[in-house]
Amino acid sequence: MFRPVVAGLSLLSLACVGSLPARAADVDQAFFNSVFGRWSGPGEIVAGKYKGTKFVCDLSGLQTEKAVGMSLDGACRVGMFSQPMNATFTKGGSSYKGTFLDGSGGKGLDIVSGDVSGNKVVVGLDRKQLKGAMVARLEDKNKLMITISVQVAGELVPVIGMTLKRDESVKRAALAD
Repeated sequence: MFRPVVAGLSLLSLACVGSLPARAADVDQAFFNSVFGRWSGPGEIVAGKYKGTKFVCDLSGLQTEKAVGMSLDGACRVGMFSQPMNATFTKGGSSYKGTFLDGSGGKGLDIVSGDVSGNKVVVGLDRKQLKGAMVARLEDKNKLMITISVQVAGELVPVIGMTLKRDESVKRAALAD
């Protein structure tokens, strides 16, 4: 359970697919355009039972041809163990919906809300009793900071932090719709 959630939460931080009203689509598309490509880097669990555990992810953001947003595939590694990752989420109305892995009905998470604002995206996460949020902030064009928090006694507590760097050898990839 530990590896899939850690790796999945980090993957989730980059995954987005959607269709939006024209004005909101332009703002969201600008952010998503800035995060397409290949990203890799370290992360660490900063709270909870596995506090201090370090991991590394290698993720590829793929742009869909017709939708605003992206889909992400890759893997995260803890020591010798690697876990494949995939995630998508779509704009529906004024918020986001989607899944990481197979959603909360399986071993993954549901994305139940979201918003793009400037250089960051914030999404709400849900898995049965687990409620939380993920913030992915583009520090500059090649550095993405990710924080994943869970709700404990009504407060959001950071549990995972990551710093991903862009692999500039991969400029853009597209999925055929």
